[in-house]
Amino acid sequence: MNYPQIAQEILAAIGGKENVSAAAHCATRLRLVLHDEEKVDQKKLDEMDIVKGTFSTGGQYQIIIGSGTVNNVYNELSKLTGMEEMSTKEVSSAGSKKMNPLQRFVKMLSDIFVPIIPAIVAGGLLMGLNNLLTASDLFVDDMSLVEANPGIADLAALINTFANAAFVFLPILIGFSATKRFGGNPYLGATLGMLMVHPDLLNGYNYGAALTSGEIPYWNILGYEIAKIGYQGTVLPVLVASFILAKIETNLRKITPSSLDNLLTPLLSIFITGLLTFTIVGPLTRTAGNLLSDGLIWLYDTTGFIGTALFGLAYAPVVITGMHHSFIAVETQLLADIAKTGGSFIFPVAAMSNVAQGAATLAVLLLTRDAKIKGIASAAGISSLLGITEPAMFGVNLKLRYPFIGAIVGAAVASGFIGLFKVKAIALGAAGLPGIISIKTGSITFYVIGMVISCAVAFTVTFILGKRAAKKEQN
Repeated sequence: MNYPQIAQEILAAIGGKENVSAAAHCATRLRLVLHDEEKVDQKKLDEMDIVKGTFSTGGQYQIIIGSGTVNNVYNELSKLTGMEEMSTKEVSSAGSKKMNPLQRFVKMLSDIFVPIIPAIVAGGLLMGLNNLLTASDLFVDDMSLVEANPGIADLAALINTFANAAFVFLPILIGFSATKRFGGNPYLGATLGMLMVHPDLLNGYNYGAALTSGEIPYWNILGYEIAKIGYQGTVLPVLVASFILAKIETNLRKITPSSLDNLLTPLLSIFITGLLTFTIVGPLTRTAGNLLSDGLIWLYDTTGFIGTALFGLAYAPVVITGMHHSFIAVETQLLADIAKTGGSFIFPVAAMSNVAQGAATLAVLLLTRDAKIKGIASAAGISSLLGITEPAMFGVNLKLRYPFIGAIVGAAVASGFIGLFKVKAIALGAAGLPGIISIKTGSITFYVIGMVISCAVAFTVTFILGKRAAKKEQN
């Protein structure tokens, strides 16, 4: 390929080097911050064979090119613009300046929770493996695998311990990530998280029972009582505490003499934040977090399949805005308190939406005669079925519109179906065909049926709308 020429054509289409504020690339996309996105010649970009799709999100204009190619195009583009190589994080920071307050808040949550997703996914999938070993009637009539083979009972217990670790010590993970995001020392954030799950405290999971029985332990300091309660499995308390810690630390460093900075700043930061956490921040945010979880559960139980159908209908449009990143915090809370919530209803809906996008894209593959769209649709459709929807959604479905309509209709019908049977996930993972392992035992069959419904409806509706669109063009 003539990469210098390709880079020149892309640069011309996005308004020239004067319109580029920042640029980087990830595995498949050019990620650009443009001064004025209105200057982009979208038609010219769409006509380029190398461009698989484009979309704008989070203050960035992203051009999908493909792995193994995007880095070569970026290298030539950087020569033309005269910009030094930037990281995606730097470009993301530049793009965030163009966001409104709500978008910045969602990006903040994304920055905090995305790095810890692998730990949560690992714990959740191990939990799923434990369920396979301990669920009755799954492989053996009237018995679990552990009951049928007592020799593996301790294996199941070991897996269960491994699975719970990330959720029991969740405040440590969040404390590290959140404090780093807020500009503080992440290791102080991890220390704060350790304070909140210290074994000397009443385990947070036993708080409800202790409150009912009146057996809550206290520190009694000069007549003032502070409840000795841990924050295992919580999200909101450590988020707020980490923000306070980062602000206290950064402000202390401004006024503390450099000779005493390494001594006094960590000491005072942890002590002051810890005191505020156990006296004010923790109790208030624990209550707020419980109200949020209870509200979601109430909404899910009250609206039933109608509510999940509407959620399925809206999920893909929410993804376009980037607001779906805010769901990570909610899902983490639902999974952390799984004994109460039963798991996450968000993940299965996301999976129905993703496979619907894939099925709609594959319908386009059969309908279109455009060689470029066929090339994009074949790879993007499979990718979407596996849980990666960006190429399908932005490269095909939104561009043609009718496949996007077919996809959200399929997602709505399938989401209503899984809502009817209370399908929930016990782990995060790839929201698509591989997501089966993340689903709660006993709901797997309904999850699979839901995916079949999603694909069938999305494919059929897209096919019908596509045929109708083709007839209108002929007329």
